[in-house]
Amino acid sequence: MEKHKVYDCDFKKKAIQLVHATNRFKAAKELGLAHAIVYRWYEAYKKFGEESFCEKIIRNPEQRRFSEQKRKLEKRLRDSELQVEIFKKASKHIVGGKPMIFHFIEDNLDKYPLWKMCKALGILTGTYHKWKSQAKSPRQRQSLLLEQEVTAVFYEYKERYGNIRISEELKSRGIKLSPAQVTFYMKKLGLVSKLSTSNKSKYSSLFIPYNPCIFPNILNRQFNAEKPDQVWVSAITGIQTVTGLLFLTIIMDLFDVRVIGWSLSEGRTIKETSLPAWEMAVQGRKIEQKLVFHTDRGPQYANKLFTRKLDSYKCVTRSMSRKGKYLDNAVPKNFFNSFKSELSQSGNAVTKEQIEEALIAFSGNYSK
Repeated sequence: MEKHKVYDCDFKKKAIQLVHATNRFKAAKELGLAHAIVYRWYEAYKKFGEESFCEKIIRNPEQRRFSEQKRKLEKRLRDSELQVEIFKKASKHIVGGKPMIFHFIEDNLDKYPLWKMCKALGILTGTYHKWKSQAKSPRQRQSLLLEQEVTAVFYEYKERYGNIRISEELKSRGIKLSPAQVTFYMKKLGLVSKLSTSNKSKYSSLFIPYNPCIFPNILNRQFNAEKPDQVWVSAITGIQTVTGLLFLTIIMDLFDVRVIGWSLSEGRTIKETSLPAWEMAVQGRKIEQKLVFHTDRGPQYANKLFTRKLDSYKCVTRSMSRKGKYLDNAVPKNFFNSFKSELSQSGNAVTKEQIEEALIAFSGNYSK
């Protein structure tokens, strides 16, 4: 019968070091030992430290308490060193805000446990999982950027360009997009050239001939108000950030031309744009007089949900720009141009947090 093999203290220490470098299973396989043996050594090490390998296990209660305290302090030291290591590697991402921190965590899951990275960087694991479930893939971000480029060219040339001319214009700007691809995005965005009668008839089924949520242009480019809460205007624009395209919705009071409500969102739904901006605008304000609320005809405003919300305020009168008349809502559009110019001075893509800070500062100094 084979004699029971005895391993010396140094061998056991090296085995524990290998466990820390890899894991118990890999260490046992590399050393040619049963996993149960390595597991027993590792548990003894956690409880009593290295003395459990070289001496008899301490039985004295006071010595055992001291050994346990020593083990806890050593573990705390290792955790602190690991947190410092994580923080140093993530330092260049921290200045970019939470989105960049989330990307750092995503790229280092194979090196560090998720909960330890979140603890070191002050992020809740639930917040990270929520970001991951909502984060857009590179393909989705690219699609949003192309939609933005197609839309920009379409309106830059007064809605006169079709798929071929938009494709050629994008090519001159360094963006390769075939006419068929441009057609796909134009269909998706509901863009139809004014000069294309065939397209008008072809895609006319996409548009509702009568929308009860479309209102006449009561404001009629009279962009002045004699007192607060007399005339509010609203509009939406897209802003490119380090994490993708965000949509900024603002509501301005024409009395002092200040932003009184806004929303910054990844999506363009009603609950992400017009509704939260309205809720912010009405906070702390008593709308007791006749208020004219003027917007464009976008789907975020011309819908039943938003219309019912404003109808609940008995003194709100709706007003909308005429079709294709850019100047009918010129005040918020001019604000967007000035605001984007202010953001672009840094020369780098901005974060959501930087946009929010700039909006608060800029809206107070803006004048039409």
